[in-house]
Amino acid sequence: MTRLNRRDLLKAAGAAGALNLLWPLSAGLSPAQAREAAEALGADYDPAPFTLGVASGDPQPSSVLLWTRLAPEPLATEQNLPEIVEVDWVVATDPQLRRVVARGTAPASDTLGHSVHVPVSGLRSGTRYWYAFKALGKTSRIGRTRTAPVADIPRVRFAAANCQAFHDGFYAAHRGIASEDVDFVVHLGDYIYEHGQVGGVPADHVRDHEGPAVFTVADYRRRHALYKGDASLREAHAAHPWFLTWDDHEVANDYSGTGGGAPFMQRRAAAYQAWYENMPHRDSGTSALPDPEIHRVRRWGSLLELTVLDLRSYRSAQNLPDGTILGADQKSWLTRGIDRAPDSWHVWANSIMLSQLRGRPGGSYMFTDQWDGFLTERGEVLNHVHRSGLEDLVVITGDWHSAFVDDIRTDFDDTSSPLVGTEFTAHSVTSGAYSADWNRTNGPLMGRANPHLKYFEGNRYGYDVYEVTPERFSAHMRVIADRRDPLSPVTTLTTFHVDRGTAGSYEDPATKNSPAQWRRD
Repeated sequence: MTRLNRRDLLKAAGAAGALNLLWPLSAGLSPAQAREAAEALGADYDPAPFTLGVASGDPQPSSVLLWTRLAPEPLATEQNLPEIVEVDWVVATDPQLRRVVARGTAPASDTLGHSVHVPVSGLRSGTRYWYAFKALGKTSRIGRTRTAPVADIPRVRFAAANCQAFHDGFYAAHRGIASEDVDFVVHLGDYIYEHGQVGGVPADHVRDHEGPAVFTVADYRRRHALYKGDASLREAHAAHPWFLTWDDHEVANDYSGTGGGAPFMQRRAAAYQAWYENMPHRDSGTSALPDPEIHRVRRWGSLLELTVLDLRSYRSAQNLPDGTILGADQKSWLTRGIDRAPDSWHVWANSIMLSQLRGRPGGSYMFTDQWDGFLTERGEVLNHVHRSGLEDLVVITGDWHSAFVDDIRTDFDDTSSPLVGTEFTAHSVTSGAYSADWNRTNGPLMGRANPHLKYFEGNRYGYDVYEVTPERFSAHMRVIADRRDPLSPVTTLTTFHVDRGTAGSYEDPATKNSPAQWRRD
């Protein structure tokens, strides 16, 4: 088959002088022209008005959050809809929606982009359900979800994804996630990219220019709608319930949620609103705006405790003696949770790398937008983990566009310091990684500079599947063959295990000869 590549199409359009005809969010395009341009880049949409699909999120033992958003013209600045549209919803125990267990009606208002967030309660724990919406005489696709169990369970499987730049390729990884037998999905951030465009090409590919980026609610809504135009992403949302956190590109590259003047705070508010409108997110209060609450603890039976962190909203500037990545309130919340943690696996959903990462032996450089820019607080948190006696800690991370496996130590510069957990950093869905030459050269340098680093592989794209039993935590690195191919097959690159009660990971012997730029023997 002919393989399309969004990046190649955009570059070819630039050479032909036809950029504004191919980038869907270019200024001056009508909604129909924008959609035609998106479809030329491989996008498509569900039938109107449910063009962006359906989703569920934040599953709990008796409840789950259902989501959809009415957008008959997904890439329009304004939707031609009444101010309020009544949306019917239904939940059933069968995919034909015949055995209905809950139904109702929810208002979709223009104020929130005609989005619908329905917290359905009174459900049975550990049970699979199907759901759908109806509005304006039309019915949505049918979604599938699951509630959390409460009893002892023999196994939980879940997937983690991150970093899915639309202009960098097709979401074959999400197609893989949709077909996985998993209980839920964790998205670790960079769901969209806010990059500006120069003449229609994303500025990410024209690095010596800074074109117009996204600033308003309408801008961010259209960006989310473009990303939802990938059918595989909609399939993954419809197949499983999701837990969500965010990183920087949902708003602006490397931003601090507490920094910047009024123009930036307005931009942040616009980004947060559009993110909420387009995600199956359940907030703890009566309204998620202006600041959705991301951090939360959820349990999957007695087997797994999931702690979702927000590492953007409350952080200070980097490299300050008293700097914070968590913020005072979230830090207190996290340490209290460590003190009260049950006897189970403890998984932290962490958008940016927790482990130290020096660039080369003897070098002082570290990428300080991640936890390396907040050394004092990281040390405080990890020492608290050690003093509390918390065991079986696994941190799952995104952001790097490459796969890492790290031992977590209370002091990464002291190889004799206590080993308190394992961090798995997953490949990106599509977002461009460093070149193969860079990875080949720098993988060994990073390995020698970071004695806690066990594995690095940066030439591939995909997602992770985690399989958890009372005895073992296994990380399966799923990779796609080619991000130019929306139907790219998925294979398992390698698998790492962590045994219950024993800090530290080891690679499965069956996959230990798989390609990598660094592995510690």
